[in-house]
Amino acid sequence: MKKILSGFFMVFALAAVTHATEWNIDNDHTNAFFSVKHMMIADVQGMFSEVTGVVSLDEKDITKSSVSAVIDVSSLNTGVAARDNHLKSADFFDLAKYQKITFVSKRVSVNKDKSLSVTGDLTIHGVTKETVLWVDLSKAIKDPWGNTRLGGRAETIINRKDFGIVWNGLLENGSVLVGDEVRIVIDLELILKK
Repeated sequence: MKKILSGFFMVFALAAVTHATEWNIDNDHTNAFFSVKHMMIADVQGMFSEVTGVVSLDEKDITKSSVSAVIDVSSLNTGVAARDNHLKSADFFDLAKYQKITFVSKRVSVNKDKSLSVTGDLTIHGVTKETVLWVDLSKAIKDPWGNTRLGGRAETIINRKDFGIVWNGLLENGSVLVGDEVRIVIDLELILKK
C-alpha cells in the first residue's frame, strides 16, 4: 500500500493539468492483493476484486491531494473455496458484520525519490488504525475511448491483530498456523472524471 499511494501522487505530479482533478478508481482494472505466512514456511496469497473510490489530485500542492477507497470483503478470493469461506467467517474478516474495508487519507508527503507516502485511516473488521501507504504512479495517458488514465501501485504492511483478527492455531513444533504480518499491494487504474 505504501508504494501504491506514492505512485498515485507521482503520476499526478507529472500530469499536465491546471487545477485539482478528480479521478475514479477503475474497478475493472484494480485489485487489492494480500499475502500472509502459512505455518511460517510459505506465503499464501489472495485478492479482493472489488475496489472503488475517488482520488483528488492537487497539481499546485500535491500534499493537499486525497484518496478515499472501499474494498468489498465479499470479493475475497484465494483460489480455494474452503479457505475463502473460513477467511469470511467470524474467525477472520467476519463478513456477516463487516462487509467493507476502507481507507481515507489524512495527509500526503513527497519522499526524496519523488514517490508518495499517504497516511490515512484504514478500517478492517470494524477497527480503524492510522496506516501509511507507499505509492508509485505512472504518467497519465489517453485511452482509445478518449479517457485520461493513471496507473499505480500502493503497498503497506500491517499486523492483523491490530485490527482484531486474532484467530490462530498451534502446530506440534510450537509454531503458528497463520502469521500476524500481512503485506497488502493494490494495483490500480484511475480514470479522470469528465
